[in-house]
Amino acid sequence: MTNKMGISSTGIDAAKAIKQSYRTGTPICVPGQPTKILLPEHLINVDLDLVHFDDPLPLAMMATLDPESPMALAATTRLSPKACDKELIAGMYALVGEKTRHPLVSRCVDVVRENDFNPKAIAFVRTRTRQFIVQTRRQYAQALKLILRALLDGDIGAADFVEQFIKLTESGNLQSDVRQKLVTSLLLSEHVRPGIKFLMLEHFESFPLPTRQGIIQAVANAPESRHIDVLKEELRWIVSHERQKQAVIRQKRAGAGVH
Repeated sequence: MTNKMGISSTGIDAAKAIKQSYRTGTPICVPGQPTKILLPEHLINVDLDLVHFDDPLPLAMMATLDPESPMALAATTRLSPKACDKELIAGMYALVGEKTRHPLVSRCVDVVRENDFNPKAIAFVRTRTRQFIVQTRRQYAQALKLILRALLDGDIGAADFVEQFIKLTESGNLQSDVRQKLVTSLLLSEHVRPGIKFLMLEHFESFPLPTRQGIIQAVANAPESRHIDVLKEELRWIVSHERQKQAVIRQKRAGAGVH
């Protein structure tokens, strides 16, 4: 239940979970949908019920800690109207502008506060944020095309390509299905060297769970060939190794509970 100051116990718990996600590097998912990664579009959509993530504290946490400016800016935009007429939330909102790592977030906070939380100012910031999200995603998509072209032309090494590819797909806040299709197309392409594919699989655990599941299914359903069989075997080993690791973790937790 939310108290008069605008803070709820579920919001506090959600903020703690978000902070832990940033600390461990695990993706934040839409509440109630563990296979759907939370995107800036979700935050900017005021008609979408984000349950406990809609509380001021989780939004302030994302606005302050998220490494990507579109996500942080979207969280700030959603937080803006909640700071009106609530002294504690207004103070938290001002603190977001001071502590965030993103200049655009600071500017957003300044514009809203300078206009005394006027709905028109909040709507203006929301529109600009939506435009920024679309523009940023296009830039990341173009950057992905450029490094792929550089790879095919031999202008970039395999290790550098994989490193940049991983960073761009993470930074671009791509939806799981889009990221899955990009990785799958590389793994199944006859124009990409096997060494690059295995380098990509070395980063397999860094992909969100829905992406990993989609990749496994796509490779499993691919037409039989020598290099596809090798990929299937590699993925089987990765999945088996991950299951063994999880089993060890569960055993340790169970043992700790017994003692």
